[in-house]
Amino acid sequence: MVSGLHELVRASAERDRSAPALSHGADTLDYAELWRRVTACAAGLRADGLASGDRVAVYMEKRPQAVVSIFGTSAAGGAFVPVNPLLKPAQVSHILEHSGARVLVTTRDRLEALSGVLPECPELERTVLAEELPGPGSGPAAEPVGRADDELAAILYTSGSTGLPKGVALSHRNLLAGAESVCEYLDISASDRLLAVLPLSFDAGLSQLTTAFRAGAHAVLLEYLLPGEVVRACVEHRITGLTGVPPLWIQLAEREWPPEAVESVRYIANTGGRMPRPTLARLRAIFPAADVFLMYGLTEAFRSTYLDPSEVDARPDSIGKAIPGAEVLVVREDGSECEPGEEGELIHLGALVAMGYWRDPEASAERFRPASAASSAERAVWTGDRAVRDEQGFLYFVGRADEMIKTSGYRVSPTEIEEAARATGLVSDAVALGVADARLGQRVVLVASPVRGARLDSEALLKRLRAELPTYMVPSSVVTREEMPRSPNGKLDRALLRSQLVTT
Repeated sequence: MVSGLHELVRASAERDRSAPALSHGADTLDYAELWRRVTACAAGLRADGLASGDRVAVYMEKRPQAVVSIFGTSAAGGAFVPVNPLLKPAQVSHILEHSGARVLVTTRDRLEALSGVLPECPELERTVLAEELPGPGSGPAAEPVGRADDELAAILYTSGSTGLPKGVALSHRNLLAGAESVCEYLDISASDRLLAVLPLSFDAGLSQLTTAFRAGAHAVLLEYLLPGEVVRACVEHRITGLTGVPPLWIQLAEREWPPEAVESVRYIANTGGRMPRPTLARLRAIFPAADVFLMYGLTEAFRSTYLDPSEVDARPDSIGKAIPGAEVLVVREDGSECEPGEEGELIHLGALVAMGYWRDPEASAERFRPASAASSAERAVWTGDRAVRDEQGFLYFVGRADEMIKTSGYRVSPTEIEEAARATGLVSDAVALGVADARLGQRVVLVASPVRGARLDSEALLKRLRAELPTYMVPSSVVTREEMPRSPNGKLDRALLRSQLVTT
């Protein structure tokens, strides 16, 4: 019986020791070698005094040492805190201090860059360099510490619309249930080769590892810089599964994909936002034999919904239904379930609901609470996301409650405006924002980037939008950005765009 996250690696090593587990560049570790390094890492952490529940921050680019540190921490009885390698010292310092990390695993260059902020992290006792971690042949191994499924396994830091990032506390049960569910609906098997292109600090990026190791599949690490690198990796490793976020898919859809990069891909999956219809159409043309999974999720529930590939053509705007093992409802403020077509808030129930926000009981109580005001029997995560459910039970994302634009007495979803802008074919990406206006409450401003190689004609875009949208939804102006700012997880940085509009 698997009891801790690290046991995914052990179980796959026992099934097939020589099966490839993890590749990075020209190097590949089989499951036996990966398990040796994980247990040797655990032995080192325990020898240095790591106690059960202690936090270990992992701050480095995507490489085998990061994976060994994550699963080694679990085997040692600790909780890992993956830190996005794109973050700067001040952001890293916040995560180290807030998580109370006792150990930091990083590279020499990154450690030097952090020298000015580490004194602000009083609970940090030890740093471990990636170069010091177990290598080929490994050192003495440790028998993994037994873990209860409700113990803290990880803290993932996620940015909100305001304030500093919050740490989402995840149990072993959360992570294992997520791996089991994703393996089921994506039909992951030991023959799969998954390209891990998303950050390991991002729930969907971490899921690439947990699902691969759950199935005994082969995970290929890629530190994404340019879209051409993804294409080359698909050729070199005969990738069968590829998961991305909309900004990444927009870039990949603009590339030329040779037949040898496409022929092995059996599925592509999108998470972290709605896939633009033009991008979806282009990807369907690039990968005609691949299944397309449109997914929705949030860190507080690890994994959430997916749209069955057979429904993509009929319902391209749907986020589907709950993944296996989860329950996702659309409810009113009192927790009663909405009728089909009635807009409400998405809530999640079941084994994937996180433990809460680390060291933030007030925010936890607000977001993690009973599904119904009339009952305290089952805790749910209230997402703040607005959605509707149709007669067949398919879910449709409307927008974030805190991103809704209130203009001329209407509540407007920015997603609807953005989809209309993309549908014109005149923009590659778009973000609709509400800016304070004395007369309207808020006026709509559209930030848009042009199609590659073209100039954005703002007047032509507004003319098209006037023909497609009600007057109150039409942007008052268009701001052109050659490149959209991204969050460390690759999502469009709405908060930064909003702050830039306010200060200009």
